[in-house]
Amino acid sequence: MRTRLVPVKLDSYKPLREIVFESMRDAIISGVLKPGERLMEIQLAEEMGVSRTPVREAIRKLELEAFVIMIPRKGAYVAGVSHKDVADVFEIRTALESLAAGLAAERVTADEIEQMERVLIFSEGEEPDLEKIVAQDTEFHDLLYKASHNNRLQQILANLREQIQRFRATSLAVPGRVLEAVKEHRAIVEALAEHNSELAQELMTAHIVTAENVMFETFNPDIVKNNLAKIKQDI
Repeated sequence: MRTRLVPVKLDSYKPLREIVFESMRDAIISGVLKPGERLMEIQLAEEMGVSRTPVREAIRKLELEAFVIMIPRKGAYVAGVSHKDVADVFEIRTALESLAAGLAAERVTADEIEQMERVLIFSEGEEPDLEKIVAQDTEFHDLLYKASHNNRLQQILANLREQIQRFRATSLAVPGRVLEAVKEHRAIVEALAEHNSELAQELMTAHIVTAENVMFETFNPDIVKNNLAKIKQDI
């Protein structure tokens, strides 16, 4: 039996349907709602403490964002992740993030370098908690996007964010991957500090390709589960 969803906290600045949507999307990304699981409106509404209407609206929006599939006469199910899905997302991510790294090397400020350095130091000394590790990895990449000083590029990457997040935890849960990722981040920061655009692009491309390869190696759910248990051995 899966973990129950937590009741949503009402936010006067957001419509209820948006809060429910974000809660369900986060549950899919984190694996609380697993691929292939049927989404029962009544059960989900009870768990989150809301009526069925915002749940129904959230499911429709999740379908539009490819997190949910609708099967005629059967209902809504959490969408699975295929090798093609992974390849497509990483193909786009490689192109966009290498571009961001190249631009950042040309435009990054001393303060932005310092912010990235602080994230790296915190990552190297942090306890092996996967949720925190994912948050730090996300923060590092967000800082790099910002350092590109290209608002349009940042917006495009923001639109891809949730698809990236769905794979990020799986990749970072692999034994040894966290330490390697931090080393790769540090090399990228050094290239940015030297304003070496070509090297920054090359390092970012290698970083994303490595993450993609790790994803393919752990595509078996049982392997992912074992990797999560072993992560403490690598930090």
